[in-house]
Amino acid sequence: MANQPTEVYRIFGAEMSPYSVKVRSYLRYKGLPHHWILRNAESEAEYARHANLPIIPLVVTPDDAPLQDSTPIIDALEHEHPQPSIHPGDVLTSFISALIEEFGDEWGNKWMFHYRWARDLDQRASAGRIARIRAPKASEAEFAAVVEKVRARMVERLWYVGSNETNAPQIEEGFIEMLGLLERHLATRPYLFGGRPAYGDFGLWGQFYELWTDPTAGALIEGSAPHVLAWIQRMLWPRVEGEFELWSELSLTLMPILSRQVGALFMPWTLANEKALAEHRDTFSVTLGDAVWTQEPQKYHARSLALLRGKYAFLHDRSRLDLVLDQIGCLAGLQPRLEASSKIRDAP
Repeated sequence: MANQPTEVYRIFGAEMSPYSVKVRSYLRYKGLPHHWILRNAESEAEYARHANLPIIPLVVTPDDAPLQDSTPIIDALEHEHPQPSIHPGDVLTSFISALIEEFGDEWGNKWMFHYRWARDLDQRASAGRIARIRAPKASEAEFAAVVEKVRARMVERLWYVGSNETNAPQIEEGFIEMLGLLERHLATRPYLFGGRPAYGDFGLWGQFYELWTDPTAGALIEGSAPHVLAWIQRMLWPRVEGEFELWSELSLTLMPILSRQVGALFMPWTLANEKALAEHRDTFSVTLGDAVWTQEPQKYHARSLALLRGKYAFLHDRSRLDLVLDQIGCLAGLQPRLEASSKIRDAP
């Protein structure tokens, strides 16, 4: 059973932030009493009083301590409320879950942000939703002005995730492939690692939930992936439905995701990004599969890679894990190189 504190956590976030809904889903699973507070003009003073950085989500603990950035938030809360655990007991499976959490946060966000802001239909739908949140009492003319302001600002940020003419086909082809792979994996289990949600579920789900709420990606999910859709809806209020599965049970359908998505796309990208930052370059290119990916470096991704390496280095017996990481093309990239530090991201 989850711990049942009598005091309440406060989450400052937004329904359209994948990292905010990720943390909310986690708190729901843990049974931790919380208030969901929309970050807007009405809550801004209280938010500013606690936030160290202008990002969401912000969690304020019952003793008034602020926590920011979704991964460190979950890590801190898991330490305080370890049951029911989101970490499988097996070292191999547990680290693969952490790898997928990182993949979801950092690579899955490319799918989400691209589909939300690359097409006119999705731009208008998303900007309209944001405008209604920010200005619920605006007149028609005021609302239209807010929509265009939001739209212009967010479209300009497509570069942040690497969405451009060169990369757009890779982003969309990669998402469609991932959707098919995930559909097969979830056909026989409610969550990624069996009968209960794991660390990796929360990181990947936040992006898929947002994709589902947008017109273009939502139609792809609803039209071709019923098991993924069920998982998206299940993760809104996740619960224990069984035990974590053994690696031998998971690997048949999880290994294709790890090798074709995490190892072939995400890992070479994040290593190239890290190298570009170390060399102070303005742009970098890396071959992913049969195509060349080009974008500006993202400094916070190097920090999150360092954090993942720190988790890997902390493990004592990595023999079985290393065999799998080598198979999927991730082992060399996880050898400790940088001092681990906290992930900090500007939530799109």
